[in-house]
Amino acid sequence: MNSKKDNRTGSTAMEQLAVGIDIGGTGTKYGIVDRVGNLLFSGEMSTRNHLEVMPYIDELYENIAPLIEQAGGPGRIKGIGIGAPNGNYYKNTIEYAANLPWKGIIPFGKMVEDKFKLPVVLTNDANAAALGEMMYGAAQDMQDFIMITLGTGVGSGIVANGKLIYGHDGFAGELGHTIIIPDGRLHEGTGKRGSLESYASATGVRLNALEFLEKSTKPSLLRAIPTDKIDSKKVHEAALEGDELAKEIFDYTGKILGMALANFVMFSSPEAIVLFGGLTKAGDFILKPTREHMEANLIQVFQNKVKILVSHLKESDAAILGASALVWEMK
Repeated sequence: MNSKKDNRTGSTAMEQLAVGIDIGGTGTKYGIVDRVGNLLFSGEMSTRNHLEVMPYIDELYENIAPLIEQAGGPGRIKGIGIGAPNGNYYKNTIEYAANLPWKGIIPFGKMVEDKFKLPVVLTNDANAAALGEMMYGAAQDMQDFIMITLGTGVGSGIVANGKLIYGHDGFAGELGHTIIIPDGRLHEGTGKRGSLESYASATGVRLNALEFLEKSTKPSLLRAIPTDKIDSKKVHEAALEGDELAKEIFDYTGKILGMALANFVMFSSPEAIVLFGGLTKAGDFILKPTREHMEANLIQVFQNKVKILVSHLKESDAAILGASALVWEMK
């Protein structure tokens, strides 16, 4: 079912609009956005209803086409921006995305372009989030920053000299898969050990909690929760109740994240690191140790220069805004 919003604040009757589509492993969000970031119409649908990609695109069209008409018709739409796991900006393809039902290399952008008869640009979902942050959020007017999304996984988008870093093949910026603990925890999705995503994502917090509960004898509210029900939200709730073990879990998570951020700072010297996603709701439980350990691991020339900011974008809208921001970059 489509949910619609119309906040046309600042819109002019004939200005161009953009369609933003964010493809997640479970759900797909889409919307129509104006140049200043007002989300005029929006909706969502399941990503997993179709094992083949073309029926999925057909359903996407059936949902979005009426919204385009309500917004004034295809003539007002400058283009469609898509954020997707393993989205390749150079080729407009989705390639080997482990958490999507369609396998291999999918010429997704071309397929959507053929269906909608509109220009399409596609990139990695975290890169789209970085563009959204630069255009509408905490990184407005910044030329150098790193966006880190802390959700089920750890995504990232790197902006240097005002441009997203894509690399020679379109896949640069997978900071969540950098190895922060050699021979560390196994990442089931990649088969690699010790990646940042294994420790500092919502999934990582859950695994950190299970390890702490096993190794510690300290009393904790978490011990009353079945292990299959423990997640980052439960750890946060326990920390809010003053649970010392829960606080230690966040301290450890922040330590790992801070160490990784120090490496990233020394790589591109950003003005700021912008954090986005569900884990940021833990506030200072995770932000304080993250800042401390980032500074502690920086050499002197980088210390006390880089801000750690939490995204200004509304979480429910941010993915759509980020995807739509791609359109305004189109030539």
